[in-house]
Amino acid sequence: MVVMIETALELAIRELLKAVVGQSMQTARFKTLLKRLKKTLNCIESMFYDSRRLNKVLDRPEKEIMMFVYHLETGKEHVLKCSKINFWNVYQKFLHSNKLVRLNNELLRFFQVELQTDMMMMSTSMRGLIGIYDLSEKMDRLLSAVTSPARPSSKLCSVPGLPYLIVGFDQHLEQVKRMLLDDDDQVMVVSGPGGCGKTTLVKLLCHDNKIKDIFGANIFYITVSRTSSLKTVVQKLFEHLGENHYEFQTNEEATNQLQSLMKRMESQNMLLILDDVWSESEYIIQELKFHISGYKILVTSRFLFPRFNSTYELSLLSEEDSKTLLCYSAFPNDGIHVNVPDDLVNKIVKLCKGLPLALTVVGASLCGQSLLKWKTTLKKWSDGQSILQSNSSILHSLKSSIDSLDELSIVKECFLDLGSFPEDERIAATILLDMWVELYNLDDEGMYTTENLVEISLRNLIKLAPIRKEAGELEGYCNELYVKQHNLLRDLAIHLSSQEPVAERKRLFIEIHENRFPIWWKEQITHPISTQILSISTDDTFDSTWNDLQAPKVEVLTLNIQSKKYALPQFIEKMDQMKVLSVTGYGVYPSHLQNLSSIRYLSNVKRIRFEHVSLSSSIRPIFELHNLKKLAFVMCEFGDALMSCTTGSSPYILPNLTELVIDRCYDLKGLPSELCNLGQLVKLSITNCHELETLPKELGSLSNLESLMLHCCTKLQEIPESIGSLSKLSFIDISDCLSVSILPEEIGELSGLKVLRMSGCRGLQELPMSMSKLWQLEDVICDEETSYLWMNFESDLYNLKINVIEDDRFESFMKIIQ
Repeated sequence: MVVMIETALELAIRELLKAVVGQSMQTARFKTLLKRLKKTLNCIESMFYDSRRLNKVLDRPEKEIMMFVYHLETGKEHVLKCSKINFWNVYQKFLHSNKLVRLNNELLRFFQVELQTDMMMMSTSMRGLIGIYDLSEKMDRLLSAVTSPARPSSKLCSVPGLPYLIVGFDQHLEQVKRMLLDDDDQVMVVSGPGGCGKTTLVKLLCHDNKIKDIFGANIFYITVSRTSSLKTVVQKLFEHLGENHYEFQTNEEATNQLQSLMKRMESQNMLLILDDVWSESEYIIQELKFHISGYKILVTSRFLFPRFNSTYELSLLSEEDSKTLLCYSAFPNDGIHVNVPDDLVNKIVKLCKGLPLALTVVGASLCGQSLLKWKTTLKKWSDGQSILQSNSSILHSLKSSIDSLDELSIVKECFLDLGSFPEDERIAATILLDMWVELYNLDDEGMYTTENLVEISLRNLIKLAPIRKEAGELEGYCNELYVKQHNLLRDLAIHLSSQEPVAERKRLFIEIHENRFPIWWKEQITHPISTQILSISTDDTFDSTWNDLQAPKVEVLTLNIQSKKYALPQFIEKMDQMKVLSVTGYGVYPSHLQNLSSIRYLSNVKRIRFEHVSLSSSIRPIFELHNLKKLAFVMCEFGDALMSCTTGSSPYILPNLTELVIDRCYDLKGLPSELCNLGQLVKLSITNCHELETLPKELGSLSNLESLMLHCCTKLQEIPESIGSLSKLSFIDISDCLSVSILPEEIGELSGLKVLRMSGCRGLQELPMSMSKLWQLEDVICDEETSYLWMNFESDLYNLKINVIEDDRFESFMKIIQ
C-alpha cells in the first residue's frame, strides 16, 4: 500500500512538472510563476531518490497523502489552462495567478517538515523557494484588492519629491494647472529646452493640493527615456499597481491590458505624467490615449508635438528670479551675498541667460569660493569662453538634444549653422533657407529646407515667429518668419563647431571687438584655412581696417556689423567658391556700406542678402553678377543708388536672377525700368515700401514671372496695364495697398492666376469685368468688405473660394506709420 501511495505521489509530481515545462515552452504568460513552480517541483522530485527524506513525507496519514495527490491533479489542470487565459481579462488573470501561487505554496507546505529538518543541508535553489512562501500572503492581498480600486503597491511610478528650492514657477504653475483642468484636450504638453525646469514645474503641479484632491493616489509618474518602448512604460504601470507578474509580448497586448485595467478604475480621475518624452517616442503618447472619463496625460518634452493642441511653452526665468536661484545655490545658508559685490553677482546672472540648470550649476560651482574666484570666472566668460566649457553638466544636458539629431545629419548641420548669427538677434528664416539650399543641395523651392527649419523648431532648439499675421500660410510667405535662439543653444552650436583646429573647421565664427583680431588670424595670415562657412561679427567701434585672410573654400559668408560705416573686406575677392553672401547691420541706424566693388569678383555667388544697410551708387557691381539667382534688400536705404545703378547698363543685367526681394526699404519711390529686362525672374517681391508710388510700365516684360508680391505698399497708385502679358503669373498679393483705387482691365488676361491676396484694399470700389475670365483662380484672400465685390463673379468662376480674414483697421494704420 505504501508503494502504491509513493508511486501515485511520484507520478502526480512528475505529471505536474511535465505540464509546467510544457506550458513554459508554449506561452510566455505567467512565465515568472511557472519558473518558480518548476524550481519547487525539481527540488521535490529529487526527494524520491532519497529514501530517508521520502519516508518522512510518507509517514503522513494515507488520507492526507491521497488528498494531496488529488490536489496535484487539480493543480495540473490549472497549469494547462495558462495558455488559454485571456490576457486582456485582468480579473481572470489575477485569479489564475493566485491559483498558481497557492499551488506552489501547497507544495512547500506539504514538504515543509522535510524542508525545515534539512534546512542546513538545503541547496541554494531550495533556499530561494522558501522565499516564495511569503509571496502567497502578498498574492492574497492582491486578490482581495481585485474587487476594489487598484492602489499602488510600490514607489515605481510615484511622484518624485520636490527640489529644496523652487524659484519663479508660481505663474507657470497656475497657467499649467488651468490648462490641464479646463481644456478639453486629454493630452497636454509642457515644452521647453533642456534645463529650463519642465520637470520641476510638473513635480510642483503633482504636489499641488488642488491636483491631489482631484486625482488622489491615481497620479502616475513615468520618466520616458530615449530607449523606452510602449511595453516598458505599461510594464512600469502594472508593476506600480502590484501586477508584476505580467509580461507583454506586443505593444497591442500592453495597451489592451492597460485600457482594461484603467476602465476598472474609471470611477476615479487619473493623471499620467510622461516626463522627458523624445520626438521618436511620440507614438507612446498617442497609444496611451483611451476614451476614459477623468483620464489626463501630461507630457514634458524638449520637443514640440503639433499633433497635440494643448501645449505650454515654458519660458525662462526673469532676471530677478534668476538672481534668487543663483544666490541660494551659491550661498545655501540664507541666499545673502555679503562678501560678493552685487554688481558682480548680477553680471554672472546675466551670463546664465535665465536657464535654471545653468543658474543652479554655476551657483553650486561658486559656493564657498573666494571673491577672486568669482572675478576670474566672470572675466573668463566675458573674454569669450562659454559657460559650457566650464560646466560639463550643462553641456551634457543641452548636447543630448543635439545628439538626437545624428540620425538626421542634415538637420544637425543646419542647427550648427545657426552659430553664424549674433546672440539676442532675430534671424531671418530666408537667409537660413538660402544657405541650406546651396550648402546641402536641397530643393530651390524651399520645401525640404523649410522642413529642416520646422524640425529644429519642433525640438525646441529655436523659436519661429511670423513677421505678420498669416505669414507662412500660403505660397511665397514661408520666408516671412524670424528665428529666435536661446543664447546657450547658440553657444552650444559654436562649441560643437569649434572642436577642430581653426584651419580645419568647417564653420568658423569670428568676433572682432575694438579692432582686436584673434591671435590665430595674425599668426596664420599667409596660411589658407579650409572653412566652408565663415561668419565675422564686428562691434560699433570697428573701423574696417582688415587683416588679410586666405579662405578660398568659403561657400557662405555672413557679415554681422554694428558700426556706422563698414567696408567690405578686400579678401573676399579671392573667395571664388562663394555661393551665399549675407550682410546685416545690427546697429541703431543702417550701416553705410562701402567697397562694394569687391563683389564683382564673386563669379559663382548665387544668393546675396543686404539687411539694414545704406547703399550708395556703387551697388552697380551687384548687377554685373552673371550667376546670381536671388537678390534681397531688406530695410535698406537706397537714395538714388537703385535708380542710377542700371542707367546705361547692358540689357542683360543679372541674366540668371530668378528672385528679387525688396522689403521695408522706406525711401524707395520707384523702380528702374531696366529691371523689367530680367528675363529669368520668377518671383518679384516688393513689400512694406510705403514711399513706392509707381511700378514700371514695362512690368509685362517679365515673361517668366510667376509670383508678384506688393503687400503693404501703401502709396502705390496703380498696377501697370502690361500685367496682362504675364501669362505664367499664378500668385499676386496686393493686400494693404491702400491707395490702389482701380485694377486694370488687362488683369483678366492672367490665364494662369490661381491665388489673389487683396485684403485691406480700401481704395477699391469695384472690380473690372474681365475678372470673370480668371477661370484658373482658386483662392481669393480678402476682408469682408472686399468679398462683396466678388459676388458678381462667383457664378462664372467654378473653382473660386473666397477666404475672408478678419480686418484689423488699427493694424492697417500701424502699417502706414511704421
